[in-house]
Amino acid sequence: MTALTYNEAMEDVQRRVKKSGTSFAAGMRVLPRQRREAMYALYAFCREVDDIADDSPTATIRDEGLAVWQQRVRDLFQKGAVSDSITTALLPAIKNYHLVETDFQAIIEGMAMDARQAIIAPPMQELDTYCDHVASAVGRASVRIFGDASEAAMEVAHHLGRALQLTNILRDLYEDAQRGRLYLPEELLAENGITTRVPLDVLAHPTLPAVCRALAKTAQTHFEETDKAMAQCLPAAMRPARIMRDYYHAIYEALLKNDWKNPRKRVSLPFWQKLALAIKALLG
Repeated sequence: MTALTYNEAMEDVQRRVKKSGTSFAAGMRVLPRQRREAMYALYAFCREVDDIADDSPTATIRDEGLAVWQQRVRDLFQKGAVSDSITTALLPAIKNYHLVETDFQAIIEGMAMDARQAIIAPPMQELDTYCDHVASAVGRASVRIFGDASEAAMEVAHHLGRALQLTNILRDLYEDAQRGRLYLPEELLAENGITTRVPLDVLAHPTLPAVCRALAKTAQTHFEETDKAMAQCLPAAMRPARIMRDYYHAIYEALLKNDWKNPRKRVSLPFWQKLALAIKALLG
């Protein structure tokens, strides 16, 4: 196989980002080209391993696919060896922004956690580990690409990743339950008298809103700690993180307002609010 040039690799990565239909690409446009392309490569990596974890036809194929990526990451970081468009696109980002192998391995492990066995009512500590792997590890790589690798920036990644992932969990209750998953922690279910662990039955329980409010308090604490840490970081480097923080906090506030009265209805922001947040980001 002929080695890809960086430009060829980036063309493929950008096709992957566009094909996903994510709003991520729009949020990254505030970055200079080199940093923006590094974020595209990071996103493509996350998308690839997530697809392997979720869409592989058998557990054996899934585990083999994730093991391949664990080895690719080792080779990429330890030898500078590239094997496809994603690793080719990632290599300059690793060198330019001092990305860390353990973060990428954590991302793969987080995807594997969700795939080996459906997560149902995990203990709080297990949920926190899951949030670290699938969200905060991505954040640690992201803030380095944004231009701030300080201790305060790592705190932003730690707390913002958890805030965003908990908001996703609180928003996607019904979609997750349909897939046989329930990320609400065991301790909160028990405290609120929910004994069933059947995901759709939990969503029908009258004390579900109390469980969600309690988990929302944890998310709010992470939003607040994000703001404290962000105030100590380079403002320009934190701009993309601030955009994500504001967008997700708006979703968080909408969830609180609806109070999980109808968990089957997915909360989304109205167009005018999305537009206002976009304008704020452009002016910010």
